[in-house]
Amino acid sequence: MSQIKCIGILTSGGDAPGMNAAIRAVTRAAIYNGFEVKGIYRGYKGLITGEISPFKTQNVSNIIQQGGTILKTARCQEFKTPEGRKIAHDTLVKEGIDALVVIGGDGTLTGARIFASEYNYPIVGLPGTIDNDLYGTDTTIGYDTALNTIMEAVDKIRDTATSHERLFFIEVMGRDAGFLALNGAIATGAEAAIIPEISTEVDQLEELIKNGFRKSKNSSIVLVAESPITGGAMHLAERVQKEYPQYDVRVTILGHIQRGGSPTAHDRILASRMGSAAIDALLEDQRNVMIGIRNNEIEYVPFNKAIKNDKPIDRELLNTLRRLSI
Repeated sequence: MSQIKCIGILTSGGDAPGMNAAIRAVTRAAIYNGFEVKGIYRGYKGLITGEISPFKTQNVSNIIQQGGTILKTARCQEFKTPEGRKIAHDTLVKEGIDALVVIGGDGTLTGARIFASEYNYPIVGLPGTIDNDLYGTDTTIGYDTALNTIMEAVDKIRDTATSHERLFFIEVMGRDAGFLALNGAIATGAEAAIIPEISTEVDQLEELIKNGFRKSKNSSIVLVAESPITGGAMHLAERVQKEYPQYDVRVTILGHIQRGGSPTAHDRILASRMGSAAIDALLEDQRNVMIGIRNNEIEYVPFNKAIKNDKPIDRELLNTLRRLSI
């Protein structure tokens, strides 16, 4: 611990509302504890290109309410190679950065785990992803804001769905996880959620129709996770047009609107707690851990567990949606 004097911060992968709140918390908690701080731009790419600047308290003023990330983010194929990681390590040594706090999702933490093991380098991760698919934390930074964005969009779509007596398939993000689709469906009073966790077990569309779909309604909303396992909203709409032509079907793909916007209070508080806890972890000589919050308590989750363990869907939520959609 005595060797750490300067901490670097980066954001990587897909952006998520609340990342700026996390950057602010890490920076200020580090400075409070006597560390220098340096911001690394464009994720792991910035470690290779050397896009690094000193961060002071004023660098993170008035950003807690902003979506996106002031540090920018980028995918970096070069960091996936040993040669690229060697350049990144040389950059860290040159800049005098003794530890890293990385904010991102599964891919970000995977890169951190590999780099930390190769160079015995202290890294702490924060779970920043709207998909909420990282094991070891009840929610991830950005998830609550994305869920609220989905709710607002679906509320508007329901107005036109009702006016025209249509069936709407609304595609939301969640390539490998159905948290946004399932909880979005409950929050909006949707008739169903089609998610990757269940698609391998049953034909969800067929089950939906057979269970008396729309028997008491003149319009319907179905949320669909964008996963290739579900086929996505366009695929399902094409199936309905072929197999059940009596339905007037429309598709809305919400896309990157889900990533944007000012973070909710929940995400700002979550990011602030996690960012501060990341510095506590380094002070306690923790390394190669992700900061999680479970049952409102901070936990240090080893990268291996956070990345490799699947975060399960709560089956009771599926039952709740079925019961309430009659």
